[in-house]
Amino acid sequence: MGTAGGLSAVEIAVGALRAVEPEDLRVLRAIEELMARYEHVPVDAIVRASGLHPREVSYRLDRLHEMGLIRRWIGPYTGYVLRMAGHDLLALHALVRSDVLEAFGKPLGVGKEADVYDALTPDGRRVAVKFHRLGRTSFRQTKRVRSYTREGVWADWYIRSRAAAKKEFTALKLAFSSGVSVPEPLARNRHVIVMSMIEGSELADVELLDPEPVLADVLLNVRKAYTRAGIIHADLSEFNIIIRPDGGILIIDWPQFVYKDHPNALDLLRRDVLNVLGFFRRKFAIAIEGDVALDFVTGLRSDVPGLHFGGSSTT
Repeated sequence: MGTAGGLSAVEIAVGALRAVEPEDLRVLRAIEELMARYEHVPVDAIVRASGLHPREVSYRLDRLHEMGLIRRWIGPYTGYVLRMAGHDLLALHALVRSDVLEAFGKPLGVGKEADVYDALTPDGRRVAVKFHRLGRTSFRQTKRVRSYTREGVWADWYIRSRAAAKKEFTALKLAFSSGVSVPEPLARNRHVIVMSMIEGSELADVELLDPEPVLADVLLNVRKAYTRAGIIHADLSEFNIIIRPDGGILIIDWPQFVYKDHPNALDLLRRDVLNVLGFFRRKFAIAIEGDVALDFVTGLRSDVPGLHFGGSSTT
């Protein structure tokens, strides 16, 4: 989906960044806006929304279609939608124009719900760029059944992905400002988040020689998120805890977070804690009582027997 010639959507978008002209962007933005109203955006609607001459719009539509940024549908009328690469390009163009990003590198990870790439800021800082892709699987399944977009599927993907990026960016800002070990949130546009570089390996893939301090670090950060930032990850596992090269941790992937006053907050917090404890029990034979750990992360107690929290503040 959203690829051409074997390139990923991001690769298409990055390549097109150097080639798109102001008129191309006006047409792309017009289609983006009108996709909320049309399953397939008619050409006359694009003409009105872009403010360009019909011949200019026709030229730009052919050009953008060739570049792999839009999809053409031919039925009772000819209509267009943005491909994933078109959405990516609009977000990346805005981030480049606002001096957040300058150069793009290799993929750091490609998952079911997000793609993460490395990039450089204008001052040479390496950063991670996360493209939310919620609903990507359902869209691929739809494409196998029909040759054009089923009503609502594409719009649903984009709306959900944009909402997930906005929600995760909020969580990262709250967590980072409260001293939680998360990537530093730098910028967001549409469904794309720019954050400090994510370096290391998933906890699931790491052989720890001394696992107790890592478990203590995870629980301490869950506590900080809850007691200081007032949030709960709500999807915590060994797959979104990163072990950095220096041995510290990063907790990533926050789009499902909830506030501590959520009706199911304690159930979700308990699930997070039990997921982590279960992993450390299975892999490292460390047995910590769930209720004891839950009391610690909620601030009801200041220690967990068997774990040492060093000089770190537990308030």
